[in-house]
Amino acid sequence: MLDANLTQQLKTYLANLREPVELVASLGDDEKSRQTRELLEEIAALHEDVSASFDGTDDRKPSFVIRRASDAEKWVRFAGLPMGHEFTSLVLALLWAGGHPPKVDADLLEQVRGLEGDFNFEMYFSLSCHNCPDVVQALTLMALENPRVTATLIEGGTYQDEVDARDVMAVPATFLNGEPFYNGKMELAEILAKVDTGADAKAAEKLAAKDPFEVLVVGGGPAGAASAIYTARKGFRTGIAAERFGGQLHDTLGIENLPGTAYTEGPKLAGDLERHIGEYDIDLMNLSRAVKLVPAKEEGGLHTVELGNGASLKTRSLILATGARWRNLGVPGEAEYRNKGVAYCPHCDGPLFKGKRIAVIGGGNSGVEAAIDLAKIVGHVTLIEYDEKLRADEVLQKKLRSMDNVEIVTSGQTTEITGNGGKVDGLMLKDRKSGDTRRIELEGVFVQIGLVPNTEWLKDSGLELTNFGEIATDEEGRTNLPGIFGAGDVTDVPYKQIVVAMGEGSKAGLSAFDYLIRTEPAEEIAQAA
Repeated sequence: MLDANLTQQLKTYLANLREPVELVASLGDDEKSRQTRELLEEIAALHEDVSASFDGTDDRKPSFVIRRASDAEKWVRFAGLPMGHEFTSLVLALLWAGGHPPKVDADLLEQVRGLEGDFNFEMYFSLSCHNCPDVVQALTLMALENPRVTATLIEGGTYQDEVDARDVMAVPATFLNGEPFYNGKMELAEILAKVDTGADAKAAEKLAAKDPFEVLVVGGGPAGAASAIYTARKGFRTGIAAERFGGQLHDTLGIENLPGTAYTEGPKLAGDLERHIGEYDIDLMNLSRAVKLVPAKEEGGLHTVELGNGASLKTRSLILATGARWRNLGVPGEAEYRNKGVAYCPHCDGPLFKGKRIAVIGGGNSGVEAAIDLAKIVGHVTLIEYDEKLRADEVLQKKLRSMDNVEIVTSGQTTEITGNGGKVDGLMLKDRKSGDTRRIELEGVFVQIGLVPNTEWLKDSGLELTNFGEIATDEEGRTNLPGIFGAGDVTDVPYKQIVVAMGEGSKAGLSAFDYLIRTEPAEEIAQAA
């Protein structure tokens, strides 16, 4: 099961074990069970503190438990093979079960250990999902740190009947105590915020006690990270308040146009950025959702950012880098069937539609790339573009047209997504030239129609926004309000690209530096100092 490279990597990692680890498998007579046995035997052969047995009695076959030999009450179960993106999750589960300390904030670990109540998690993942490992690893850690938490992590391709029975049409999909808990990526802190009553109040109290920043960056994507690095290097007290550090990078797979980096993936780049800001004295406040901006009353005064948990942060200069999100179609049925056939991440959810008929809405690069990738998995793809022609690069169009299970529809307007109450069963399509309508029967709709800026919380702040809701900035990233700057996809700067966002973030950081050294603090700040 493991090639020479993976075998050597795993052997190196297992040298960090501090306690014996037990692997207990429940197997059937099928090929996946044979592969599971082979994998566990190979792992056990790599270290004397790892043992494998095959006398498990769990109903899910194949599956296997990873547990510490000295504490069998703490365990995590993998149902199916955790390979592909989940191989790292398997390695971490082995290390944590073996007593190797996790690289997690100590406060979060104590919060996990202090959870009261019984939490039985089941989570479905696909091997091609780049958002799933964060959820898998968070639940694994919780199960191995608290005996009242269990985690069963299920590879959907192995348990397709179960996936269908529970109407799982998007991953990661998490259930708690048998009931749907959350669809989508979640980090450990986010899970704890949902299950630990009082978590918001604790976080708000901690944030409210912070002194005013010299530079506060709102947003943790490429633009926000670049801004913070630049201002921290100038010696200013810098903080980042991010609803989700990394932003859209977590929803991006292959990145091949970042100069100097031939290929990377969004989640990896997000991790690289987080490690980079960790090299400086930057206060990262993740899971901090901004809900209101109160600008300073006078130039040189303190701006206030109010957060969703009730806390407020104050700062002399402010950089807004809240990015953008996938644009919704806005048609009947879209919201009702989200995660029930309506999807936005082809890499994550594509494998769940193997052999099925699906549609991709959007004829730009994102839409055509999604259609190409999905056509290799699903039975048939209908690509629908509102304009008279596709807008994607010609090389992508040529590739798409060469695929025999793809239909391309231009001048097509999706007017409704239909379903049977539980899942998508089709869509209504209008020909914008003739006015004719028709129904297309299908089981999935992937929406790829661009972005909308995250500026709703700014509309009553006095900040100038464009007709498209973007923050209006000048050539130096300045807004119409002194001491407030904008950067990245949330602004009116053209070309929403990672490298552009990084450049604009750097520019905004330098502009904030220039503002701070040229602007005297307002009287109340000077007196407080």
